Amino acid sequence: MGVTGRMPARWAVVLACALPATGCVAAAAAGAAGAIYATTRGAESLVAGSIEQVAARVPPVMRQMNITQTGSSTGDSGAKQEFKGKHADLDVTIQLERQDSATTKTEVYARKNLAEWDKDFARQVLEQIVKQR
Repeated sequence: MGVTGRMPARWAVVLACALPATGCVAAAAAGAAGAIYATTRGAESLVAGSIEQVAARVPPVMRQMNITQTGSSTGDSGAKQEFKGKHADLDVTIQLERQDSATTKTEVYARKNLAEWDKDFARQVLEQIVKQR
């Protein structure tokens, strides 16, 4: 390669592909709030609303889903909250973590025993939290 003052063609292609992609990633992240994802133990979502707003949705959803609340905790100066409950043979855990002032990471687990998780029930609970206003 001689010094011609031009960028090699392959780098121009890489750069052209990379620049629009960063804008797409930001747009996808902004639109991701409310989308529910399966995890190894349950379901999670970035829920629109401050942690206080999302936490206020949890008790009514637990009652609606016949989950008996057995405990709750708050940590990290309110940036993390956890609700625990029972539904039939399931131990249900709902974890909230502040992402920013308008978004809360919400994870729901429904454990049958040490090795079994009811991901469908966890997803149903999370769907209700997302829908609740």
